[in-house]
Amino acid sequence: MNPKKVLIAVDASENALRAVEYTGEIVGNSEEFHIELLTIERFPDRDLFATDEEWKEKCAEHQQAFMDFLAKARQILINRGVLEDNIFERYIVSCKSPLRTPPLACSIGTNIAQEIMNIIKDEEFGTVVIGRRGVSKEVEFLFGSVSTKIVHYAKGCTVWVVS
Repeated sequence: MNPKKVLIAVDASENALRAVEYTGEIVGNSEEFHIELLTIERFPDRDLFATDEEWKEKCAEHQQAFMDFLAKARQILINRGVLEDNIFERYIVSCKSPLRTPPLACSIGTNIAQEIMNIIKDEEFGTVVIGRRGVSKEVEFLFGSVSTKIVHYAKGCTVWVVS
């Protein structure tokens, strides 16, 4: 694992934004860090919409919001002193997405925490940064949370949870 290789897993939430800002404060003004912004999108279920057109429109809105968030996160890191050439973005969508285009990577639909951990291991990230989403204790007990799962199961890397 490379401690100078940092993965920031983001979900376009306020806590994810704080995770980006925190990372920028810690590693900014250093030319040695490789920073990757990662988002794994799960679009709303098709069954929640009356028509395919409504569903596709909502999926397009979600996708645009995530792309805008990645651009904002990149700019925050640059403003904090991270070299632009050291910032990378990865947007992963469901393989079943109606919007999947060739530049976007495809998720097979496993849980998000597991996908993040696979990327950490396969690409030897030494640090993973994640915002704590702030779900209720009841929801976390029933379903878990991405940050909790990463803290419990990540091995061989440093985990920063920012809330």
